[in-house]
Amino acid sequence: MHLTVHDSDGLPEADLVEAGLDATNAAVPALRNVRPLVVFAREQDEAVVGGAVGRTWGECGELRQLWVADRRRRRGLGTRLVREFERNARERGCRRVYLETFSFQAKPFYEKIGYRAPAEIKGFEDGIVKYLMISELRSG
Repeated sequence: MHLTVHDSDGLPEADLVEAGLDATNAAVPALRNVRPLVVFAREQDEAVVGGAVGRTWGECGELRQLWVADRRRRRGLGTRLVREFERNARERGCRRVYLETFSFQAKPFYEKIGYRAPAEIKGFEDGIVKYLMISELRSG
């Protein structure tokens, strides 16, 4: 047996690793309760101009991606997407939503809408920091 190292993405062998991990995870009954949760902002013509993509599991919602088209930013759409994601997570029994963001992304935005950063990872180039952010959801 020997190890090989690669500097490229999209290798077929990486799919084997993912499939193996998926099979291992499938053996954990609680993981069957993980549910996707996606919110889109659409124009009149149904074109997507923003979205919040994540999942829920137990009392936790994970917001994995938030995006708003450049021409729609700074008009409250990001907040609306997050709040709708949170509302649906709360309806599923979630008591908190968590996410990760980099210092060059949206940390001030999330703080403004009530998220806090209990953990950070330093050591990236140019002083970039990655934050774990959490918001406790209020009922109603």
